[in-house]
Amino acid sequence: MMADTMLNRYMTMQELITLDDSTIYAIMSDRGSVSDLIMKDISKIHPYAITAPNESCNRWQTSYKDKCGKRHNIKAPTREELVAQLVILYGKQRNRKTTVHMLFEEWLEYKRSMTSSVNTVIRHREHYNRYILNTPMDKRMIYTITSLDMEVFCNRLITEHAMSHKEFGNLKTILNGMFDYARRKGELKTNIMNDVRITVRFRQIARKTGQTQTYTTTERNNLLAYLNDKYEATKDSAYLAVMVNFMLGLRVAELVSLKWTDLDGATLHITREQILNKETRTFEIVPHTKTYSDRYIIIPQQAVEIFNRVPKENEYIFTRKENVLTTRQVAYVLEKYAKTTDHKVKSSHKIRKTYASTLSIKGVPIDTIRQQLGHNNLSTTLTYIYDSLDAEETRTLINSAFD
Repeated sequence: MMADTMLNRYMTMQELITLDDSTIYAIMSDRGSVSDLIMKDISKIHPYAITAPNESCNRWQTSYKDKCGKRHNIKAPTREELVAQLVILYGKQRNRKTTVHMLFEEWLEYKRSMTSSVNTVIRHREHYNRYILNTPMDKRMIYTITSLDMEVFCNRLITEHAMSHKEFGNLKTILNGMFDYARRKGELKTNIMNDVRITVRFRQIARKTGQTQTYTTTERNNLLAYLNDKYEATKDSAYLAVMVNFMLGLRVAELVSLKWTDLDGATLHITREQILNKETRTFEIVPHTKTYSDRYIIIPQQAVEIFNRVPKENEYIFTRKENVLTTRQVAYVLEKYAKTTDHKVKSSHKIRKTYASTLSIKGVPIDTIRQQLGHNNLSTTLTYIYDSLDAEETRTLINSAFD
């Protein structure tokens, strides 16, 4: 009776390996056959053929490779007992305790040792906690998960959380990294994310326009006038930093990290950035850009003139009370301006898009714009280019095209 109860209850390898060895053998022997579910689990991790008795050997046999890579031949009187040995070998000696959650923690520690960006590690944890932590998938043992299991899970997440393509892309980066790490360690034969297909619709993002993504000609002129007046009244270099970036198009983290030694005539060397350390909640200058590559950009004479207005009181160009200006302080300048004029805040990143769009309107080659912005791919640069003209300017430009 007890065997019957167990027979009905322990149908998968995942359930079987929670038992002691003798109980596993008893159940497998009592059943008289191996369930399809158990064989499916075994086939995912066992690369060798299971051979039936023949003239040279009257026992069931197969091979098994241990953690050191040494191959062993194992035999048993029945198929069920042989599979029971495999359940124990794979389940108890190798993968029994490796859940998705445990894999994530191990992979994250590996990532921490491979990157200098603390914030990247923190973002990975935030995404995992939001979408996977405390779900049934979080507790699954990794060798029991098929590509189909993960496909169902991912499609369900997209639907339940109304995820955009970009949001899912962030999560997929984590899952890909985790399961590829498990593959490279030898815990899985393949990265199960490779065969995952997304069939549901992502949350649609409203189409972006130049009116929302850039400063139009009028908006730019009004803001520049405001910045100039505020600098003259306060001598706060934060206002000049925002002003000059309309002519540089830098990431704001690069802008506040500029040193006087980076400036050479009409050329500017971009080689570092400022980050907010999410663990210490402090701003730090790191010796690399977002793309881990430096670049030289051409700067117009107007930008040179603005730099000349900044007092050379520090090795860094933009400072406040002898401290390096922070990205947050730059953002506050734009927030304060929006509040003063009763307009919606447009971020410093939209100044960068305004810069790219202005160069495009003036006929600067797209690859030059890419280099100025520090992009690796033209496809990224194209997403920065909008019509930043006022409506009447656009209409005039279109009409002039047919003159």
